[in-house]
Amino acid sequence: MIHKDLLEILRCPVCVRQEGKEGKLKLYKDSWLLCADCERKYPIVEDIPVMLIEEGDKWASKKKEELPIPAPRPN
Repeated sequence: MIHKDLLEILRCPVCVRQEGKEGKLKLYKDSWLLCADCERKYPIVEDIPVMLIEEGDKWASKKKEELPIPAPRPN
């Protein structure tokens, strides 16, 4: 599980580069971090957030209800 303090400082790596976007992430079912600004979704694997832009892009079009639980390992 992601510690609350860590969750407060983590940001979407795409959104933090764009002016006007905060990139704040929300924890979903202890397996995903969801960006409130851009809809990217980042998996959490063995309690480690995988904050790679490619991973966020790969899951962006999925609805949160369609995400696999637990999150799969990146390829």
